[in-house]
Amino acid sequence: MKHHVRPVGSPPTNGYSHAVSFTGTTIMVSGQVPLDAEGRLVGEDDTLEQTRQVFRNIAAALAPAGARMSDVVKLTVFLTSIADLPAFRTARDEVIDPERPPASSLVQVAGLVQPGFRVEIEAVAALPAG
Repeated sequence: MKHHVRPVGSPPTNGYSHAVSFTGTTIMVSGQVPLDAEGRLVGEDDTLEQTRQVFRNIAAALAPAGARMSDVVKLTVFLTSIADLPAFRTARDEVIDPERPPASSLVQVAGLVQPGFRVEIEAVAALPAG
């Protein structure tokens, strides 16, 4: 896996790679929301805690495929408020190696499937061939 953080001619980044190349098995993780294993909302009005829960859910989804957060090559992040970006970045930086950041997209949305959700994140992970 190779992280192309800032290829020549690309604009500066803040915690993501412009591209990641890899060969092997690809694991697609559906959008994860801030619900715990019992289906309870975590961090009702706290985006940082919601995002931490979302990353725990991503890690749990990756585990049966033999993958970890370090195998994530792409994140798609949906926030209901761009003001929550610092909280997202704090939680992301707790679980993602800043030297090997995934490619990422961030979208501000009017709402998510439940009104209390402030964040949803999709992930793509890659395991080496063989």
